Amino acid sequence: MTEEHKKRAAIGLWVGIGVNLGLTVLKGVAGMTTHSKALLADALHSASDTAGAIAGIRGHRAGGPIVSILLSVLATVIGVEIVIATVKSLSQEAPQAPDRLAFVIIALSIVIKEAMFQYQYRVGKKIGSQAVIARAWEHRSDIYSSIVAFIGIGGAMLGHYIGMPLLYYLDPIAGLLIAVLVMRLAYRYMMEAVQHSTDRVLRQEDSRELFDTVQRVKGVISIDDLQAKEHGHYVIVDMTISVNPRITILEGHEIAKTVKQTLMKRFIHVSDVYVQVNPYDPGYPYKSADAGHDDMPTLLH
Repeated sequence: MTEEHKKRAAIGLWVGIGVNLGLTVLKGVAGMTTHSKALLADALHSASDTAGAIAGIRGHRAGGPIVSILLSVLATVIGVEIVIATVKSLSQEAPQAPDRLAFVIIALSIVIKEAMFQYQYRVGKKIGSQAVIARAWEHRSDIYSSIVAFIGIGGAMLGHYIGMPLLYYLDPIAGLLIAVLVMRLAYRYMMEAVQHSTDRVLRQEDSRELFDTVQRVKGVISIDDLQAKEHGHYVIVDMTISVNPRITILEGHEIAKTVKQTLMKRFIHVSDVYVQVNPYDPGYPYKSADAGHDDMPTLLH
């Protein structure tokens, strides 16, 4: 993936986070003012999805898995609180039909989420970024929560218009279902965080294609070490290569840059590559009769 594509991928991911954050605030405020349990729960779902996206971006940095686990625990606690508060509310008093604004907001949320899915999916396909495509599908899956809220709110409002108070219960029931979805989402994020904190090193046969690809890059004499670790659905490669000791440091860096670009372009699941460049141990075909002279370049880094 080129630097330009990386920039576009980052923009696509942060646009999605910004939109989700805006929907969280909008649905949260509207849920409180319209007395809709379903809309409040859906706001929590969007907040959890936003937190998961941010934690996912931080996942390759130090502390990323810890942040994911803390956010997952927080979302679980809030989800449990919503369930308890809703059950208590239903046991103490009859539910009310939410205001019409709740229905408008949840319908708008579904439209925006579908638009975000289309935007991120197309960006991801165009630049070949699996991370952006994955986030696009997260928007699509988040729509299901909003659809549950849509049915609950719409059913409660219908009960108000046709004089059937029993339908008022659809709104808090939808809120309970969404709270369960939030806890399920939090559990998934927690498991992914644990997975990231114990990255699995790819077996030699799994990383063989990476090895062979680097070996064919012009200027690479040998691969001294190659470690490929899985981070969830993606792979980070850490390697050491040897080059002609008589080339300049700049040329060595160019070879390393070519290696990185080649791997990230050919293997879309490779999210980053770290290359250390060392001088090849003098010998055939680079060792000459006067190889013992001390005019050899210093180590390349």
